Amino acid sequence: MNINSCRNTHDFRALAKARLPSAVFHYIDGAADDEVTYRRNTKAYEECDLIPNVLAGVETIDTSVEVMGLKLDLPLFCSPTALQRLFHYRGERAVALAAEKSRIMFGVSSLGTVSLEEIGQTISSPKMFQFYYHKDKGLNDAMIEMCKEANFDAIALTVDTITGGNRERDLWTGFTSPPKLTLNSLISFALHPNWSLNYVFRERFALPQLEKYVSQGSNVAVSIGDYFSNMLDQSMDWKDAEEIKQKWGKKFCLKGIMSVEDAKRAVDIGADAIMVSNHGGRQLDGSISPFDQLADIVDAVGDEIDVICDGGIRRGTHVLKALSVGAKACSGGRWYLYALAAGGQQGVEKAISNMKNEIERDMKLMGVTKLSQLSRKNIKFR
Repeated sequence: MNINSCRNTHDFRALAKARLPSAVFHYIDGAADDEVTYRRNTKAYEECDLIPNVLAGVETIDTSVEVMGLKLDLPLFCSPTALQRLFHYRGERAVALAAEKSRIMFGVSSLGTVSLEEIGQTISSPKMFQFYYHKDKGLNDAMIEMCKEANFDAIALTVDTITGGNRERDLWTGFTSPPKLTLNSLISFALHPNWSLNYVFRERFALPQLEKYVSQGSNVAVSIGDYFSNMLDQSMDWKDAEEIKQKWGKKFCLKGIMSVEDAKRAVDIGADAIMVSNHGGRQLDGSISPFDQLADIVDAVGDEIDVICDGGIRRGTHVLKALSVGAKACSGGRWYLYALAAGGQQGVEKAISNMKNEIERDMKLMGVTKLSQLSRKNIKFR
């Protein structure tokens, strides 16, 4: 299999599995505990059916949306994810260039592996920074300043990582950032020479947003669960979120909102958007899926704040179902991370192209020419 023959997320996953060392692949692919929530995030879409209309004159369609005042050419964007240069040596550079080419939003994590300065200098399309609230307040302030200097458009404060989820696959594989050299990992590295040569001989792995403040993750190997539990501030509350919004002063989003009550609080503090997300099932296993919770949240705050459905997206029809319920856009990580691992920028471009083609075709089959024409009249839950 090659990039050109990858027609969907499942194909990219298979190719990523073949090209990555086992521990790195399972870091992308895994989730918390029994991974029930991870599976439910996608399964939820199967319990909602689309009701198409016909004879609608769909020769010309418009797939664009506006989120937080930013015009995006597709209603799906690349949610910020950590450690991307472990998956492909180009990492965030590859994803950013692919996103810019398609004019969709691209997110950079606090645990990103390319500097905000570089991204800001090279990428002109909409950019979001995923903010992890650390115990070190100097680091928090520094990251806000980095975002300002790099002219990022939005900050998404992640609110569901108050402690690390129990990611048992990572415990089983021994995954850390940076990777540890053990007998098992050396064998896996040897079986994947292209990945290993790129990791060893190209740019040193680092977390540039963090390395001046903390050594964990760049120079000292640590699991992501331990990093969240030990480095992030477990006292974070709504007052802290509002303070970050005020210091930032531009578009502000809360990532990880799952309850109606919290959605209303997000409106109260003046957030511009919320990402209805359970962190891809990587935190609290057994929690509700974003799509299952979407209608209640949209009904409560959809007229006051942009609601983004994050996670579980594998098909263009999933996006149309979420928009029919009332989401302004969708986002996700694995749908493009598998593609990044499979083929760098070319892989991500192909993944975006696949989704774009699906969304365009599915809109025509639904009988809509603009995404704003979607509503709950064209869906039915089983």
